[in-house]
Amino acid sequence: MINDTTAGRWFKRVMWLGILANLALALPTIAAPDMLIEFSRLPTATPVLWPRFAGLLLVLLSVFYTPAAMDVDRYRIIAWFAIGSRAAGVLFFMPQPTYRMLGLFDLVFLVPEALLLIVAIQSTAGAVARPAGSGA
Repeated sequence: MINDTTAGRWFKRVMWLGILANLALALPTIAAPDMLIEFSRLPTATPVLWPRFAGLLLVLLSVFYTPAAMDVDRYRIIAWFAIGSRAAGVLFFMPQPTYRMLGLFDLVFLVPEALLLIVAIQSTAGAVARPAGSGA
């Protein structure tokens, strides 16, 4: 069970931290997009509906992350989709110097989530492969 491993527990914690970080970015973008754009020194957007829509999409994406953050054993495919979504964000934003910080934002969560999930899966695979009582 991935949920019972140290890496699995840390994966879930990092997932929740990423969800909260997404919401901390998305909710102000929905409520006060002009202020957030000015604060982050991003180019102005017209109409302001587009940044607000991006914030809404980020909220929805975060909602879809929650099953894996609660039970990675049951929702392992969603965990991989969450990692893939972070990777897509990195690939989309990093080549654009003006928006590179958004790619770095995803990268900060992509690396630990991917590593923790891989370690958790490998540690459970090793436990299953060894016969009970083998002492190995």
